[in-house]
Amino acid sequence: MNKISQNRLRLHRKKRVRAKISGSASMPRLNVFRSLLSIKAQVIDDVLGKTLVAADTKAVKARNDVVGAKAVGMLIAKKCAEQKITQVVFDRAGYRYHGKVKALADGAREGGLKF
Repeated sequence: MNKISQNRLRLHRKKRVRAKISGSASMPRLNVFRSLLSIKAQVIDDVLGKTLVAADTKAVKARNDVVGAKAVGMLIAKKCAEQKITQVVFDRAGYRYHGKVKALADGAREGGLKF
């Protein structure tokens, strides 16, 4: 019996979630990506296939932890406010809504984004 990797299971969950949610010009998608080195967030208009706003831990000069993720959420909310984006659809990309992903979402909410 073959063991399936954690990342492959995550990608399967991601595909299942992406079949249900999509970003538009009025309500773009806030996508989260976690790696061992950083956490990244980008706001995407799926109709045009364009990234509208992006931020990561390197942009805020923070560590890759819960505090850094919250700072990334605050930065993405600030950049969205400059682009006049107030509402987004949150795409956790198959990650559990826990730890860094939750901190990023909380930071974005504190910054003024609604989802």
